Amino acid sequence: MADSKKRDYYDVLGVTKGASEDEIKKAFKKKAREYHPDLNPDDPSCEAKFKEANEAYEVLSDKEKRSKYDQFGHEGLDPSSFGGASFNADLNEILESIFKDFGGFSGFGGFSGGFRSGGGASANPNAPRRGQDINSSVTLSFMEACNGKKEHELRINKMCTCETCKGTGTTSTTSTELCRDCQGRGMLNIQRRTPFGVISEQRVCHHCSGRGHLIKNPCTQCQGLGRIRTAITQRVNIPAGVSDGMILQVSGLGDVGANGGPAGNLRLAVSVRPHPVFVRDGYDIHCEIPITFSQAVLGDEITVPTVDGNVSYSISEGTQSGSVYRLRGKGVQRPSGDRGNQYVKVTVEVPNSLTKNQKNLLKNFENSLTEKNYVKRQSFFEKIKNIFS
Repeated sequence: MADSKKRDYYDVLGVTKGASEDEIKKAFKKKAREYHPDLNPDDPSCEAKFKEANEAYEVLSDKEKRSKYDQFGHEGLDPSSFGGASFNADLNEILESIFKDFGGFSGFGGFSGGFRSGGGASANPNAPRRGQDINSSVTLSFMEACNGKKEHELRINKMCTCETCKGTGTTSTTSTELCRDCQGRGMLNIQRRTPFGVISEQRVCHHCSGRGHLIKNPCTQCQGLGRIRTAITQRVNIPAGVSDGMILQVSGLGDVGANGGPAGNLRLAVSVRPHPVFVRDGYDIHCEIPITFSQAVLGDEITVPTVDGNVSYSISEGTQSGSVYRLRGKGVQRPSGDRGNQYVKVTVEVPNSLTKNQKNLLKNFENSLTEKNYVKRQSFFEKIKNIFS
């Protein structure tokens, strides 16, 4: 009798009932990559999920078995038909391709090319393991983001080598003994018969938790782990040109590795406070500067603020409100080393609160002008005249 708790094989692989052989193969490869025990040594639930996907693929990739399953469901399948000699021949090819994607077999517990039903070899717990990446954040001023900041201090929590035991996990060098169950290997070879055939696999020795030795007097500070989570002050260099929302990755500043493995990385989320004058667009900077009526009419030397300090810039006679000037190389530094530009928009500020004398002077000045002094005005009314003529 079929197990009523079994999930639908199509649901297990995440495909529809009419899926092609190629779609089923791709779906199984995805599941195998996700749940293979060698790739998930710290998640015991993955072994059962991998076996489930393996069983589903063995049925759906076989035309005869798939036909029976489509007609009768799990009841139409003979449990003794799984595993052993009827094991699908291209499973090995699929699994080998998965391990090749991860840089070869040797990094995953010595997988030697032959698939062993039930999950294959487990990762060696005594092998050096890279530390986990950690996340933190930093808030910078607009100028700090543009120009960079050396030795910025961060307060972060990370796994560090235990100072009390120097990473050994013990109180002294004589407080360990060889594990009798695994003879110091940290792994146990197990063979057993199942409906899928004979399973030969390696498992972490539960007696010593894969260490190969037993700690009689564990370090009280780290509880025998050799590592302990600690809040530390870390100095990092912020490069010039970072922007709001950027993630900086600093190598080697994450959790310390296990068994002599390398440390993980620090991922730093950057927030940049807005500036009262400047607005950033990529590697360009924009700002707006008000000028007087007389400056616009006569031209003048104005002071323009930049991220490098104030500079002088000459505006020409007859400058119109809204005119934009470009300052080359005064923007933000790019990773390539060159810099963006700064764009300065000038707006003519109309004077207000005039005295009676000032108003009379302005009227006299206006009366002295002709249409030739107003090019845009003359052009506008010329267009109006042409429309209605």
